[in-house]
Amino acid sequence: MNKTQKGALFTLGIAVLLLAFGVIIFIDMLSPGARPTTLIKVWSLLIWAFMAISAVLLRRKQSPAEPDFDERDNAVKKNAVLVSFVSVWVLLVAASIIPCFIVGDGGSIPVCLLPIINLGVFLIVMLICPVAILAQYRWRNKNGEK
Repeated sequence: MNKTQKGALFTLGIAVLLLAFGVIIFIDMLSPGARPTTLIKVWSLLIWAFMAISAVLLRRKQSPAEPDFDERDNAVKKNAVLVSFVSVWVLLVAASIIPCFIVGDGGSIPVCLLPIINLGVFLIVMLICPVAILAQYRWRNKNGEK
């Protein structure tokens, strides 16, 4: 596994943890009563532990002869960024249209939800990019051919 694949797995893991954490926080915001601070502390600790362990594992090479990146890695990253860029626009259009269906033409959306919607788009794109990288490596053989 090369450095690009390790980075994609790390990003995917962090994105999944942050998305789950965001869902927990959002549900906690909407629920009445006291806030479960221990759950939030446990999730924060889990995210920090994952980041620390991943940082150590990302820096380790499988062999001293392993290059940091090559032309295939650059092509894979370029295609993944293109997929992410297209997905940003698709998700922003969806984030603009879906509230119209939910609240209707006469309804209003609280201003505090707009950053949450944009953060949700960001986290989904953060999931799409490493998935695109890992999918490209999965579909190609060692020579970079399909």
